[in-house]
Amino acid sequence: MLSSAERLFRQQGFAATTVRQIATDAGVSTGTVMGVGDKDGLLIEVFDEWIGAVHRDRQSGGGTQDSLPPEGAVDAVIGLLAPFLRYFAEDPALSRQYSSIIVRGTHESAIFRDLAVALVAELRDVLACAGLPDAAAERAARVVYFAYLGIVMTGGNHASGGASVPDQLRDVVRCVIHDSAQGDEQ
Repeated sequence: MLSSAERLFRQQGFAATTVRQIATDAGVSTGTVMGVGDKDGLLIEVFDEWIGAVHRDRQSGGGTQDSLPPEGAVDAVIGLLAPFLRYFAEDPALSRQYSSIIVRGTHESAIFRDLAVALVAELRDVLACAGLPDAAAERAARVVYFAYLGIVMTGGNHASGGASVPDQLRDVVRCVIHDSAQGDEQ
């Protein structure tokens, strides 16, 4: 059912898609669709399910390197975020709709619960490979996570100075690594 919802949202647009169309496409009743949620809830589920699948795939993969130079860590962090950046860029209007639902607070998203914990842990592990002590890597991972959310959810605004989303995130990660390393020297 979620694949039907996603396909219709992307083909027709979120506003033009009805719960009845999703039900017909999925071969289920309208009540079954509504049991999962309203359109806003379905969109949250579509994004959360996809994001969750990325994390599950990573858990079944290999570990990270033992050590990374600072620029290697920047690349590794961008590599962690790249699938999400591509997914959000695939349909900017749908991504903005998703963001607006989250901001309204009418539907809860896993990106602020278990998916957040998973991504922060992945970021922390990469930053620790760059030589940051455990506590600094944990703080730095949270900073990068919140910067990532802010940059993705405000994509296209003028505060970026025209920099691409990956370039903005690279700047954040460089600053975090540099500042965390400087903090250790003081």
